[in-house]
Amino acid sequence: MASSTTTTNAPRTRNELEITTPNYTIARSRPTSYLLPPTPTILLVTEFEPVTENAALKSAIVARIQAEGGICFRDFMAMALYHPGLGYYAGARDPIGRDADYVTSPELSPIFGAMLGRQLHELWEALGSPPSIDLVEAGAGSGVLARDILSWAQRTAPDLLTAVRYTIVEPHQPAIARQRERLTAHGLAEKVAWSTKLPPNITGVILSNELLDAMPVHRVALENGRLREIYVTWDGARFTEELRDPAPEVINYFDALRLLPGEGCRAEVNLEALAWVRSAAASLARGFLLAIDYGYEASDLYAPWRTGGTLLAFYRQNPSTDPYARIGRQDLTAHVDFTSIRRDGEESGLRTLGLITQSQFLENLGITEALATPPDSTNLEEYAARRRAVTELLDPGGLGRIRVLIQAKGVGDARLTGLTGAG
Repeated sequence: MASSTTTTNAPRTRNELEITTPNYTIARSRPTSYLLPPTPTILLVTEFEPVTENAALKSAIVARIQAEGGICFRDFMAMALYHPGLGYYAGARDPIGRDADYVTSPELSPIFGAMLGRQLHELWEALGSPPSIDLVEAGAGSGVLARDILSWAQRTAPDLLTAVRYTIVEPHQPAIARQRERLTAHGLAEKVAWSTKLPPNITGVILSNELLDAMPVHRVALENGRLREIYVTWDGARFTEELRDPAPEVINYFDALRLLPGEGCRAEVNLEALAWVRSAAASLARGFLLAIDYGYEASDLYAPWRTGGTLLAFYRQNPSTDPYARIGRQDLTAHVDFTSIRRDGEESGLRTLGLITQSQFLENLGITEALATPPDSTNLEEYAARRRAVTELLDPGGLGRIRVLIQAKGVGDARLTGLTGAG
C-alpha cells in the first residue's frame, strides 16, 4: 500500500486532513514494514546528493538503531525533526508558508495576530496594566505572529507596546535568523529578545502556537488487550516496526487517564508536551499560559474509532501517513491530549480559565469585523483577501478546530472575551 497523499493548489494547514490508516499487522517475533508492500529504501553512496531526503540524517538514525537494536518511535521522531544540524527544524529552509510544507494561522493573514493582540491587551489589563509585562512566545516559527502582534500594538495599543518585553524562545539559529530578519524589516527587532529556553520569573503571558503538536511522540498499539509500544528497526533496506513492552512512563500516562486506545488501534503519547507545560508553569511567576494547538480531550483522542491515530507527515503542502519517507525533509505532527495538558498545568499551580475552539475564540474577539463592507470600490481586493483569510481561520474542518487553552497563575477572576462560552 503506497503512502496516502493529496495534492491541491491551496496551502495545507498542519492538520487540515485527518487520515485514518488501516490496522497494520505487526508480528512480535518478526518485524514487518510500516507500509505494505514496501518500497525499498536502500542507502547508496553515489556522487549525487539526494534531494528528497537527508542522507546524512538517515545514516545517523540507522547507525543508532543498529547500535541499540531498535529505538522507540519518540526517539526516531526526535532525530528526524530536531537532530542538531541535520533535523528538519534545524535546517536553513523555512518549513512554514504557502511555498513551503505547511501554513499556520499567522501566515494566512495579519488578522490572526490582531485578534491575539486584542486578547493579550485584555490579559495585560487583568494583571492591572503594569508598566512592564513579559510576553514570551515559545517556538515562534517564522516570526510572523510576533511581527503581527507588535504591529497591531503599534497601531492600536501603544500603551501595551510600551509595556511589552517580547521574548522569543528558539533553540535553532537558522530560525532565529529568519525571525530577526522579518522583524528588522518592519522596524520591530529592537522590541524582541531571544532565548534558548523559557526564562524564569515571568510576569505576563507565555504564548505558544502550534508548538506542542510538533514535539516527539511515543506511538502505541493495543494488541489483544495489551498495551504495546512501537519501536523502529532497520532490516538493511528500509525502516520496519516492532511492538515491544511500553516504557514505564507511557504506562503511567494511560493509568492517569484511566483509559486505553481501542483494540487494534494505534495512538500517540506526547510526554514532551506535558513536561513543557510543567516547565512553563514553573517559569510563570504571575500571569497566563495561552496555548493554541491541534488536539482533543483524551476520550476523543483515544476513541476506539480513531484506528490510525493522528500522526501525519507534511511535505510541500501534501499530507502523508508515512513517517519514514523523506527523512529530514518532511514535517511530522500529532494531535495533543488537552485533558492531560490541562491536568498537569493545574497540578503545577495553574488554574484553567477555559478551553475553546479557535473558531469560537476568534469570533468572540470580533474577527468578523474584518468583513465590514468596504467604503469604496478601491478596497475590494483587500476585502476579498480578508474574506478568504477569515473563512480559512474559522473553518471547522481545518484551522477552526484548533483548540485554545488559557490557564492562569496568581490572578484573580478574569473574564476573558475570547473564552466566552468555553467549557
